[in-house]
Amino acid sequence: MLEKSAVQEVLDIIRPALQADGGDVSLVDVSDDGVVTVELEGACKGCPMSQLTLANSVERVLKDRLPEVSKVVPAI
Repeated sequence: MLEKSAVQEVLDIIRPALQADGGDVSLVDVSDDGVVTVELEGACKGCPMSQLTLANSVERVLKDRLPEVSKVVPAI
């Protein structure tokens, strides 16, 4: 089972890169089937490139480090 603490540790690795561009990411939820829900914050929140950031940065790194992650979705 995917632990929230493990996801948070990986997000902490990603966070400095997002913060360098004025953004951030926070963990909202981790489901039993490996879906990670995150909220992009700061400059990332309204950025037109946010979906690209989510897919190419956050999701890619999470899946690389935690194979139990099935996908990453934005909080609504």
